[in-house]
Amino acid sequence: MTTIDPVTLEVIRNALIAGAEEMSASIWRTARSTVVRETLDFSTALFDGNGRAIAQAARIPVHLNSMSVCLEDIIAGPIPLDDWRDGDVVLTNDPYAGGQHLPDFVAFRPVFLHGERIAIAAAIVHHVDVGGGAPGSYFAGATEIQHEGLRLPPLKLVETGKLNQAVFDIIKRNSREPDMIAGDVQAELASLEVGAAAIKRITTRFGASVLAGAMDAILTQSEAAMRALLADLPDGRYSFSDFVDDDGQDAVDLVIAVTVDIDGETCRVDLSESADQAPGPVNCTLNMARSAVYCALISLGEGRVMANSGAYRPIEVVCREGSIANCRSPAPVANRMATGHRIVTTVLGALAEAAPNRVPAAYYGVSYVMALLAPDPFVPDESRVYFEIEVGGWGGHPEGEGADGFSSGFHNAANSPIEMCEVLFPITFTEYAFIQDSGGDGKSPGGMGLAREWRLDAQTGKVSGSFERFRHGPYGLAGGRAGSKGRFLHSRGDETRALPSKISNVPLERGDRIRLETSGGGGWGTKSD
Repeated sequence: MTTIDPVTLEVIRNALIAGAEEMSASIWRTARSTVVRETLDFSTALFDGNGRAIAQAARIPVHLNSMSVCLEDIIAGPIPLDDWRDGDVVLTNDPYAGGQHLPDFVAFRPVFLHGERIAIAAAIVHHVDVGGGAPGSYFAGATEIQHEGLRLPPLKLVETGKLNQAVFDIIKRNSREPDMIAGDVQAELASLEVGAAAIKRITTRFGASVLAGAMDAILTQSEAAMRALLADLPDGRYSFSDFVDDDGQDAVDLVIAVTVDIDGETCRVDLSESADQAPGPVNCTLNMARSAVYCALISLGEGRVMANSGAYRPIEVVCREGSIANCRSPAPVANRMATGHRIVTTVLGALAEAAPNRVPAAYYGVSYVMALLAPDPFVPDESRVYFEIEVGGWGGHPEGEGADGFSSGFHNAANSPIEMCEVLFPITFTEYAFIQDSGGDGKSPGGMGLAREWRLDAQTGKVSGSFERFRHGPYGLAGGRAGSKGRFLHSRGDETRALPSKISNVPLERGDRIRLETSGGGGWGTKSD
């Protein structure tokens, strides 16, 4: 292996990160849908020529921590690396082939120089609609993945530079927003070209062998940083449990139970005592569960651990097959974030015993996903999908109060500006504000949740919601109280009714109001008199 001097290593490390950020900026500037352009629900990364994640943009950890496992599954099965050619783009959205849920398209492009594969550029984009039983492809009534939309096995969407037009047309035909998804897929493909160009610039300057040696060194450094983080924790077994409210159907109070074994510089995280997989779409695959575990542990490092394949080496994640955290096909998984967020908060709850002065109380712990299908205000006889993700309050921590209405690191979503939404969709916002006193009480109170309410201005519409924390508020720590619970309200005239946390295709009429109230964070510490 080529020895790299420290200065050159840092230059290459930052050049790789910059390349991933260039890819991210490319998607942001060229995408069509609001879920990509405004909510920023996409991620980009660069891998070495063997498929190991090296550098990533500052986007969405749940995407980034899982991309390497997705690529491992692809190259170990349907498309081995020896079958990848210059100009290929391999794409999938299949949760049972390394993906997460059907709206997320994961794409990989190999980078060759002089016939040698030197890197792989990768991007994952949440697409606004891929079909299925509800607008936005979050169908609360799904009992199998076939109910959730178009499912693409690992395939070459681009082969030696030529787009597979038939597959591209299938993608468009299966979406309620064909023009939006077409534009977003093209933006995703363009970002891979940007990543490939960045890799070639670095290689032209330093050479392929130096780049390969630097990538190995980056992985080794990240592994060492994670091992040091684990070594700082007391050896022992730490357990905790939390709950997913329900699956939107018949299952309620679905336990997420974790045991974390710290042994020197390694740890084993066991989720096997978690609930059986649910009939409804709150299940997640083991790949998704690993991503949540990695997020919790890396966040404990407070920025000392660079997230890449090296950082994951000292961590073993296990879970029995057939559980909510390691579901079997064809279980539905659209709302896999309900369980993913809960795995993060449960692992952090266990680690609070090992590091009581570093772990905050629970954050809101859910991606508040809402989708509206309504007539296009500008184009007769066409409809549009308004899709948004909301956030809530962070948990209080030993050094201060939790943040108010702030996106957690696990999904790192941005808000959709109300002015932009009112221009593009037939809605008018009537409130967007913090909910006073919604954070859990304590020495360090939890942050406040949000209220977001709008009125439908079209003649008709239908709304869907995939929420959590309606039954179990975010837990407090060290004597702090739990944060508030969420609510989803439908008002017509003078009548208001509470809707379930997970529901699809609720019919609306002109003038109806929809109000979402998100959870506050848990409080930390006992409040002194």
